[in-house]
Amino acid sequence: MDNHSYDVVVVGSGPGGYVCAIRAAQLGLSVACVEKDPTFGGTCLNVGCIPSKALLESSELYHRAGKEFGKHGIVVTPELDLGTMLARKDKIVGQLTRGVAGLFTKNGIATHRGLGRFRSRNEIEVVDPEGGVNAVLQAGAVVIATGSVVSTLAGLELDGERIIGSTEALSLPEVPGHMVVIGAGVIGLELGSVWRRLGSRVTVLEYMDRVFPGADADVSKQAQRSFRRLGIKFELGARVQSAERTEAGVTVTYAARDKTKTLDADVCLVAVGRRPNTAGLAAEAVGVELDERGRVVVDERFRTTAPGIYAIGDVIRGPMLAHKAEDEGVAVAELLAGKPGHVNYDAIPSVIYTDPEVASVGKTEAELKEAGVAYQVGRFPFMANGRAKALEATDGFVKILADSRTDRILGVHIVGPMAGELIGEVTLAMEFGASAEDIARTCHAHPSLTEVVREAALDVGGRVIHI
Repeated sequence: MDNHSYDVVVVGSGPGGYVCAIRAAQLGLSVACVEKDPTFGGTCLNVGCIPSKALLESSELYHRAGKEFGKHGIVVTPELDLGTMLARKDKIVGQLTRGVAGLFTKNGIATHRGLGRFRSRNEIEVVDPEGGVNAVLQAGAVVIATGSVVSTLAGLELDGERIIGSTEALSLPEVPGHMVVIGAGVIGLELGSVWRRLGSRVTVLEYMDRVFPGADADVSKQAQRSFRRLGIKFELGARVQSAERTEAGVTVTYAARDKTKTLDADVCLVAVGRRPNTAGLAAEAVGVELDERGRVVVDERFRTTAPGIYAIGDVIRGPMLAHKAEDEGVAVAELLAGKPGHVNYDAIPSVIYTDPEVASVGKTEAELKEAGVAYQVGRFPFMANGRAKALEATDGFVKILADSRTDRILGVHIVGPMAGELIGEVTLAMEFGASAEDIARTCHAHPSLTEVVREAALDVGGRVIHI
């Protein structure tokens, strides 16, 4: 059994973990990263953000070729080669996970394969799949970056074939005739969109009364209208009771509007969220406290209740976003090196890569009302934008919420083309405490989608130009 000593041991190589390890190494600390899976990158690179975005892009091109290219004078009849599409997705994943391995080598980071488990507060055992300990790592500090795992519902057992989670939905061998999606959140609607574009009939069951329940209410309404135009069907206020495999596929039973109903489908995708992954860490045994939702409790400096142990990413409070974990990883590394480290949680963007895209940063109207904050609203539709018309992508709008007294931007919500790129401008503005007036007086290229952001900022002051 090998024994090693490091300044920092990071458990988990997802976006938070590998970024933390790299930044700590850049700052001169000796660093090791422990990873239980065969490849680096965590859920995001392997079975989450990256493969889903690859399939979203491919499926959108296929859909546009069949439904929209004719508007541009391009007449084609597309033929789906699902095998090639999936192979392209896998190639991208492989390139990026190998890229993380290369970054570890470049920065002199030691890697240990196996499950990281606490032996003591400053010792991590590396456990192989058979349960044997093949290394013990002495650590000046340990960073828990073990991410999250798929949640499910009571009475729903995933079998990986007919009743599946997001991982299996990324690699279905054929387009299902009918897919039932449980959950109208990010994962359910991104993956539901993929298979709907490729020809599947998609029905979404959602317990709440709208899609993307945590999003701005206006954004949810607009997004749902767009999804319905795509052909996705919704049953809102639906409480799923069971999903049972049958000879032909799966039968889903749910209650809605005081009636019990059933749906027969080829595949049922369970997409009801994710939960912190702390299984097998033995963290509580060394004094690490978990909250009522299974998250590791940390203070403002990411310290757990056990001295010398830190935690970041999906395993702690806050949105389960890769870029949030990355920022926390950098902050922890800098704190461990004796430098200031900080994350501004009011300027963490969120993006949903459906068509149209949905992006937001900061507060929603509901949150501002609940907090008693007086605010002004500015809106502008993509329908009135020349670039959006040229793209044949006019669904949606930009909505800016600004403080009534100071004009400081408090929240921005976008549903429309390239929303995930447009949100970057306003996130930067919020990071530097900008006002709506600052954006309104900044020259934006014409014709461009960014003009919609400017017009919404102008509308905050009641002086929108193009409507």
